Amino acid sequence: MNTVNTVKKTLKKYSHAWVFLYAFIYLPWFFYLERRTNVRHYIIHSPLDDYIPFVEYFIVPYLLWFLFIAVTVGYFFFTDKKGFYKLTTFLFSGMTIFLIICTVFPNGLNLRPDTFVRDNIFVDMVRQLYQTDTSTNVLPSIHVFNSIGAVIAISHSNALKKHKAVQYSSYLLAGLIILSTMFLKQHSVTDVIAAIVISCIIYPFVYVMQERKEPKLSHQLI
Repeated sequence: MNTVNTVKKTLKKYSHAWVFLYAFIYLPWFFYLERRTNVRHYIIHSPLDDYIPFVEYFIVPYLLWFLFIAVTVGYFFFTDKKGFYKLTTFLFSGMTIFLIICTVFPNGLNLRPDTFVRDNIFVDMVRQLYQTDTSTNVLPSIHVFNSIGAVIAISHSNALKKHKAVQYSSYLLAGLIILSTMFLKQHSVTDVIAAIVISCIIYPFVYVMQERKEPKLSHQLI
């Protein structure tokens, strides 16, 4: 009986896990876009791209993005349900916009180097990345958008505001991740700007408007 009650309490406590069902929308749609071949991709390019050198060492923060987003989402999932809903609303809204844009406006890059000046473990990692990740569906950059979403959530967390080292470290990592997308030639400056613009559009709806409603609601309850 105690086991049943424990299971019920756990399910109730983490009932917000239903949000992860979004993966069943995002992943099939994304892989469809990656594999389709019957479309002509518009090549994204900014004149600024030509001034940005290829730097293989940025593969480290680029790959740390996966851990950064997973840890951030996991932290809010287990400790802050309200913050978790805001974070995932922000992330999934932008990711859906990304899918729609790439569906109606197929896009890609022609920035990746054909040869590498150096030969080291970081270059090997970049080669592996290029083999597993196509140079299509790049606008806007999800690496950039999700990194911005993570730092916004962290900056709005009352609990994490007490841990300045965590906040500043997340800002630094997010900045390096954003730079890595361009220095690895995974994204154009245009992709980065598009991600920032979409972040600015979504942010007021998810955070500013909601935070304005919360004091009014609490006042009504009193």
